[in-house]
Amino acid sequence: MSKKRGLGRGLSALLENAETDITSGIRTEGTTKVLGSVAMIEITQIETNPFQPRSHFDQEALEELAESIKQLGIIQPITVRKMGYDRFQLISGERRYRASQMAGLTEIPAYIRIANDQAMLEMALVENIQRRDLDAIEVALSYQRLIEECKLTQEAMSERVGKKRSTITNHLRLLRLPPQVQSALRNQEITMGHARALLAIENEADMLEAFERIRSEGWSVRQVESIAKEEKQRAAPANKTLLKPLSFAQQKIKSDLMDWFGTKVDLKFDQKGKGKIEITVQSESDLQRIIEKLET
Repeated sequence: MSKKRGLGRGLSALLENAETDITSGIRTEGTTKVLGSVAMIEITQIETNPFQPRSHFDQEALEELAESIKQLGIIQPITVRKMGYDRFQLISGERRYRASQMAGLTEIPAYIRIANDQAMLEMALVENIQRRDLDAIEVALSYQRLIEECKLTQEAMSERVGKKRSTITNHLRLLRLPPQVQSALRNQEITMGHARALLAIENEADMLEAFERIRSEGWSVRQVESIAKEEKQRAAPANKTLLKPLSFAQQKIKSDLMDWFGTKVDLKFDQKGKGKIEITVQSESDLQRIIEKLET
């Protein structure tokens, strides 16, 4: 059984600090009974969080949650901040809030906190990062906003969200991917492993070519890593063996071989006249095609 993931220490401090909790002073209408750490608030008195980092809510998932709320009620209270007389603003729990509206609830249990705009943004971002159903790009964008808008270093952010710094760095690197690759990652057309392997390909044209091969031919992460390794080897300084420049005739042979095989071909000779031919193979099917060429 997997261990239940808890909140980061920073979020716990922000949301569970008794000094920011004013619900102990909230009483139910028509009675003097104190509700303790949770108060029932009319849904019409709550407005959504303008700092909400999440832009997409799955409608089917919301409907399932609404049905669960109809049957079992709200298991986990939302968190809000008090804006004024009988007005509140969401800090976290927008899915529960939306599903409660769909379920026809008129009031909802909530923790009421004291928070300024900066704290609101940080709370919303950190709470969002803790969710299991966020895609990797949403998490990366939340990390970026914590750095840019909340002025957090990666070390401080690691403390806030309870994640290793390397995990944060790997997510932030995803934002360097071209838009179409980010979109594919968000839509689960490629995996996080594919995305990280693509990042190792520095030439964007080569990266996009590998990306298309992932989608059209189902390339594995290992295949993408192999392409990245080849690119680095090509870009590495020449080895100590001094290669002899190709003659005009040899360059013509190389060009003819590339036309014949329909792929990149390298022809190399050292100073002693020993040489080798390197044929680039993009996939197993590509290899089979080249073998058939050799057999003809």
